Amino acid sequence: MSSELLAAQRADLAGLAARGRLRALSPRAGVDFASNDYLGLASSAALAEAMRAALDRGVPVGSGGSRLLRGNHPEHEALEAEAAAFFGSEAALFCATGFAANSALLATLPQRGDLILADELIHASSHEGLRLTRAEHRLVSHNDPDAYAKAITAWRRGASSSSGAGQVWIAVETLYSMDGDFAPLAELSALAQREGAILIADEAHATGIYGPGGRGLVADLPQRDHIISLHTCGKALGVEGALLCGPGALRDFLVNRARGFIFSTAPSPLIAAVVREALRIVAGGDSLRHELQARIGAARELLAPLGAQCHDSPILPLVLGGDVRTMAVAARLQAAGFDVRGIRPPTVPEGSSRLRIVITRNAGFDDLADLVVVLSEALAA
Repeated sequence: MSSELLAAQRADLAGLAARGRLRALSPRAGVDFASNDYLGLASSAALAEAMRAALDRGVPVGSGGSRLLRGNHPEHEALEAEAAAFFGSEAALFCATGFAANSALLATLPQRGDLILADELIHASSHEGLRLTRAEHRLVSHNDPDAYAKAITAWRRGASSSSGAGQVWIAVETLYSMDGDFAPLAELSALAQREGAILIADEAHATGIYGPGGRGLVADLPQRDHIISLHTCGKALGVEGALLCGPGALRDFLVNRARGFIFSTAPSPLIAAVVREALRIVAGGDSLRHELQARIGAARELLAPLGAQCHDSPILPLVLGGDVRTMAVAARLQAAGFDVRGIRPPTVPEGSSRLRIVITRNAGFDDLADLVVVLSEALAA
């Protein structure tokens, strides 16, 4: 290919490399301190057996088309019915990925004249939905309920005749993927109820490990009819895809209006069958959650003295600041047999490059102790 072709793209890549921000794919290797497979189900015998059983009963690997054509399979609908019952919602919609579900939700559901208030640290998939939405949208200071309240008041008192007349939507993650901290759900839920707002709760990193039976953090709230929740299937559930849970009108509207859903090939019916089994496992998985929490407790004690941010979640970021240093420390850990990844802007704010250390059932207590020894040496170098 001529060097003149993709010249702008090549220059951009060179600039990323010069700043220590060039990304590249690498195979998995070493002890898992990087994945979101919190309960260790992704490689479990139980899910492998569920897939074999589904194949034996004739569930197809591929869907063959979008859900609105021939791609809708009984396994999709069985999963959605079971998910709605499990998460306590009127209906559920199975989507191919969490990114697709999040972006479609915010791009489609809020209407012109509405207001979306999203946490400033919300996931990139939500930002994609905000980029496409017809509603007004604003980012709000991280985990600050008062900032949401003030933004709603200011919007409703706006000078334009149309301002403040529509629906307010509050979009948050219940457990933030890069900081490991929790949203103030009780306060935000109460605010949404007072203001007639709808709370969109992305439970991606909480599903399976928090709430009764792993139903997520929203399940602990006393009233949930004003809440739409998203539950990804590729983290603690160990499979892939995502479930949007809420009123029946939510499901029907997305089926009719969400372009990402309408014009995408349906997820594999085989995967839907395995997600059904994953829901059954996490429903009875208190022992798995207790085992994970014990590992998290040990990790807090060992990593907090090294500067890791500890919020009683499996995500323990160690902010190092500089891109180059972050990646150098990550490389040293990887060379020693520990899969820890460095995270740089724009995934995280400028000046906050970090090691994202994740605790799962895939790594034992001895693995954690060994990691801390190598990490201490790397930080002191």
